[in-house]
Amino acid sequence: MKVYKFGGASVKDAAGVKNVASIIQKYGEKDLVVVVSATGKTTNALEVVIKAYFDNTDAKAAFEVVKKNHHQICLELFGNETHEVFDKLQNIYAEVDWQLEEDRKESYNYVYDQIVSQGELISSVILSAYLNEVGVKNSWLDVRDVMKTDDTYREAIVDWKQTQSLMNSVVKPLASGSIVVTQGFIGCTAENCTTTLGREGSDYTAAIFANMLDAQNQTIWKDVPGVMNGDPRVFEDAVFIDEISFNEAVEMTFYGATVIHPKTIKPLQNKNIPLLVKSFINPEGKGTIVGGSDNNLPPIRIVKNDQALITLHTKDFSFVEDEIVAEIFSSFSKANLKLNMMQQGAISFEAVVDNIPEKIEKVKAALQNQFDFSIDEKLTILTIRHYTNFDYINKFKNDRNAILEQRRLSTYQGLLA
Repeated sequence: MKVYKFGGASVKDAAGVKNVASIIQKYGEKDLVVVVSATGKTTNALEVVIKAYFDNTDAKAAFEVVKKNHHQICLELFGNETHEVFDKLQNIYAEVDWQLEEDRKESYNYVYDQIVSQGELISSVILSAYLNEVGVKNSWLDVRDVMKTDDTYREAIVDWKQTQSLMNSVVKPLASGSIVVTQGFIGCTAENCTTTLGREGSDYTAAIFANMLDAQNQTIWKDVPGVMNGDPRVFEDAVFIDEISFNEAVEMTFYGATVIHPKTIKPLQNKNIPLLVKSFINPEGKGTIVGGSDNNLPPIRIVKNDQALITLHTKDFSFVEDEIVAEIFSSFSKANLKLNMMQQGAISFEAVVDNIPEKIEKVKAALQNQFDFSIDEKLTILTIRHYTNFDYINKFKNDRNAILEQRRLSTYQGLLA
């Protein structure tokens, strides 16, 4: 058994779908689960629909844009509107239309998951139909039938026991000697409500499939040749890395490297299942093996933009001791806001987080009685792992002022203004 994951960039248009089909034809004729994301910018387009829904503007018009984009892809793939894929898509569209007619009593996060999840359903229906069209027989699987979660909408937690049972009874027989096409990113509660696993969660979905199916390996098909020691769009001298260990991959994703989703590594590491990162643009390339060794790693540079520095000062000049620190951490945890950097003073606490206003407001509401609260925005975290000397670090600051720095033997982090 193997698991392939194709992201939105790989199926953004008809040419992309055809290219994905050719890769599957060449490299995966049987015992294969294909996990696919929403096409192109569909998730963003569906977020526009959700905003219009809650703003009481024309949400259905916004959804028509999504329909039109996929209609055009299907016309280019199948030639005319008589193909059965158009009826299948209408059934998916009906789920969104039904939700848009509801009276908004449900929470934002609930509605978000019911609507935004349709992007993956749409793209997988199209890919499955096209594969069958070109002679690559496959079964389409609604992942909600097997990926069971709790009801933490937008950040659902997988029910591993129930999901494993369904993987054994449903997916293993279906994929044995065949190909299954399914969706990433989404799951389902015990009450049959759709959930999502967090943005970019399709990689995680694929890793869950690989873990539970005891796959030989998992391949993530990207628009880059593999893992590099820096984003080539930021660092012109970025170089390709042949292989890295699971531990190094976890560290990279923790600090913000986006080539692999942070939650992807653990399910694979638990069963020592190699992760291959390959290019759908150049599928012949060898890619990177995650789960190998870290021999001769170059310095790894990670840039994380749109950061906010939250500074808390105790109002009564109390020391920030263990009990208060625990309360601070609890407030960030309840807001589901990860601390990317932090520093504690006698009567102050500084936290660097992704600039997500609604989550920051939750933290502020929880702590404002005890602390004066200030925030600095538009900041960047530069992380360099395996740096050789301080001159190397200074080279990549680009004359920006570091307002907070932390150094360890193997890792440098600087918050740049």
